[in-house]
Amino acid sequence: MAAAEPDSPLYLGLDFSTQQLKAVAIDGDLGPVHQDSVQFDSELPEFRTHGGVHIHPDGLTVTSPVLMWVKALDLLLDRMKAAGFGFSRVRALSGSGQQHGAVFWRTGAARTLTQLDPGQNLHQQLTDSFSVQDSPVWMDSSSGPQCDALQEAAGGAMRLADITGSRAYERFTGNQISKLRQTRPDQFQDTERISLVSSFGASLFLGRYAAIDYSDGSGMNLLDIRDRMWSQICLDATATNLKRLLGEPSPSTAVLGPVSSFLQHRYGFSGSCSVVAFTGDNPASLAGMRLHQGDIAVSLGTSDTLFLSLSEPRPSLEGHVFCNPVEPDGFMALLCFKNGSLTRERVRDRCCSGSWDVFSQALDGTPLGNHGNIGFYFDTMEITPPAVGLHRFDANDRQVSSWSPELEVRALVEGQFLSRRLHAERLGYSIGSGTRVLATGGASANRQILQVLSDVFNAPVYTIDLSDSACLGSAYRALHGNHSNGTTANPTS
Repeated sequence: MAAAEPDSPLYLGLDFSTQQLKAVAIDGDLGPVHQDSVQFDSELPEFRTHGGVHIHPDGLTVTSPVLMWVKALDLLLDRMKAAGFGFSRVRALSGSGQQHGAVFWRTGAARTLTQLDPGQNLHQQLTDSFSVQDSPVWMDSSSGPQCDALQEAAGGAMRLADITGSRAYERFTGNQISKLRQTRPDQFQDTERISLVSSFGASLFLGRYAAIDYSDGSGMNLLDIRDRMWSQICLDATATNLKRLLGEPSPSTAVLGPVSSFLQHRYGFSGSCSVVAFTGDNPASLAGMRLHQGDIAVSLGTSDTLFLSLSEPRPSLEGHVFCNPVEPDGFMALLCFKNGSLTRERVRDRCCSGSWDVFSQALDGTPLGNHGNIGFYFDTMEITPPAVGLHRFDANDRQVSSWSPELEVRALVEGQFLSRRLHAERLGYSIGSGTRVLATGGASANRQILQVLSDVFNAPVYTIDLSDSACLGSAYRALHGNHSNGTTANPTS
């Protein structure tokens, strides 16, 4: 990691992800000069999370303790201070949060935020500031009835997608708000502000409530992605006076204000350090990847995720269209496929005795197109498309029950990538002469898997390290926001 000049400006990016809180500082040349992180499970064991979450007995409700995120920030900043990090050199900061998580601030919390004592930790002072102690997060799937009601109010799933960029999803914040209002009305009544994890993080740095940015706000089933305003139809279907609880949304490039006096006194931040709007981890990753027009990024992890930029939105019933976090008038598409690496690992174990080498040999030993055999492998209920089960078809489109191990391996990988391409094209993506596929995630280390990806997309594939893309993208956005003539959000929003 490069060393910055002793007095050169720094730009700080943070990421409140599912399992950890990360920070990266870059210099003016975009070079990382400091990195740190706090692992929730191992470093904050008192919250008893597994993978950063609590999975409730119904198997559908998944939450995270909001105070865990606050305490993680205390620990992270204390650790950076002890390491001699130069907070006074930070000119601007921004951040990201796991998308679809919600934070419900209790009545009176706004006053607490403005009166923080630099002599105490944040989590000590914010203990009583949340009406909901365990925040619903992206893994939650318990708001099905609320999704149905929202789609009916909007005029159907496709009409809702046209407005908000997505059909109703159980993890999306609007449906979680509706569920809370219906099932825990006392806690909802005691709420004075609703944040996303991203705007919650920004609030901790501002010392007041931060606006929800357009890009992360696109993942709520509440924002009109074309007008960049809350959709009145969706607000009315979710809760009364919801616009007041959410505040006005903000451009993703907005400078929200200076860092709080609390952080200035406790850690030595400069009073001129700007807080640029925080956004969701997926939009921040798009910024971190610095995609060119026509590029598509494919993250091959536990789930497979596709990112791409769009000039015009073309929402569908599957996948998501968000406001672009970098281009003020642009859009981004995101497709998430739950059956990714875990499914590949299962087939590896069953067909290849657990060996990736044998798996790769199977891909090398079978032809492109797999003699017309193709499979769709949904070990668990898929997101895109909503389907479950194993479906194998031969060259005559007849369903078959089994194949040789070699055919099975290629059928799995080709089927996965054909599905990725099909759904990307439905959202408006088109392959051109300059198209590049940028691959990341664990499976991107496998040359044979990447060859299938290249064959299916008919484009060259490059590997990139996205392990810190959301965090790095946040640092890039901090620098960009500080140097641009961006909008400054209303301090009272």
